[in-house]
Amino acid sequence: MKFFTFRGLAIITPFLLPLAAAAQTNPNGSNINAIPTEVPFLNISPDSRSGAMGDAGVALSPDVNANFWNPSKLAFLESNDALSVSYSPWLRHLVPDISLSYLSYAHKIDERNTIGASLRYFNYGSIQLTDDNTNDQGTYTPNEYSLDVSFARKFGDNFSLGLTARYIHSNISSISFATGSSQAAKAGNAFAADVSLYYTAPYGDGNTFAFGTHISNIGTKISYSDVGNKYFLPANLKLGVANTWQLDDVNEFTATFDINKLLVPTPPLRDKDGKIIKGKDDNVSVPAGLFQSFGDAPGGFSEELKEISFSPGVEYWYNKQFAVRAGYFYENPNKGDRHYVTMGIGFKYSVFDFDFSYLAASQQNSALANTLRFTLSANFGGTTNASKR
Repeated sequence: MKFFTFRGLAIITPFLLPLAAAAQTNPNGSNINAIPTEVPFLNISPDSRSGAMGDAGVALSPDVNANFWNPSKLAFLESNDALSVSYSPWLRHLVPDISLSYLSYAHKIDERNTIGASLRYFNYGSIQLTDDNTNDQGTYTPNEYSLDVSFARKFGDNFSLGLTARYIHSNISSISFATGSSQAAKAGNAFAADVSLYYTAPYGDGNTFAFGTHISNIGTKISYSDVGNKYFLPANLKLGVANTWQLDDVNEFTATFDINKLLVPTPPLRDKDGKIIKGKDDNVSVPAGLFQSFGDAPGGFSEELKEISFSPGVEYWYNKQFAVRAGYFYENPNKGDRHYVTMGIGFKYSVFDFDFSYLAASQQNSALANTLRFTLSANFGGTTNASKR
């Protein structure tokens, strides 16, 4: 049997794979030795463009999916209105009907100000429920979603800032405490905010350098009962650079590189009595946890470095109509153990863009292996405001 677990939730599937009989993974695909947070779906790359480039996107040229990657980039959109829909069958090696859906929209108010909105929906599939005596208790479909509203403002021709407000709903409670707990289960709710910046500078003959940073999911803790523990959201820091070379009239090449770090406390090492041996107490407030996350690893500075993941990626465009992409994602084996190669293609026709990505995991029997993402985007409403810089 396979077990798909996070906190108190266990999904058991009847597919026997000898090499992964007791495998456990988090919803974002990392192993259970990753730093624990709730609602990790918030940090899953939802769109196919960045999904094909090793999950890098903080400094890429702006598109409507900047609502996820770096909302400050929305101020540099060329179209006055943009809409995108993404879908990904997720962790299909574990459960056959898990999926991530993403809807993103942006509207330019004027030449400097842009608003954005997005919806992320994570469906855990249909779960067969049983009691302690394996009696049928029906089925249940746990799910989580977030609703975002963003505002981006351009300052001059090269720099912008962004702010995002987020509501998070996690409805996994019907089975979170199904193993005999006396706590009354409920859906978890939380609020969070993001801050972001983007800098872009043209140089040479059509070349562009860009830098971006995005601090996301700074918000309340989340709980699944009135008296139970409260857990950290996956507060996150992303930094990225990108450079685009205009090779000639029809050929364009971009290289990008992102680094990523969770801004939540690292659990300390404890003895059998619960006393801390190494590290710092992780039962702290959200502000304290954010600052503590930079220096609380039990293994010291070397372990802190292991908590940083890397995402290099490349993109080639021919005549602004056809794109080929590739990338790599690396996460330390002791901090989640995700490492995989990604690739994909993109097509542009009139106001529409279609993007596809494929993930080829490098570790054996990875839950993320063969993950697909599909994105359809539309840019409309003209470019009247976008041309006034």
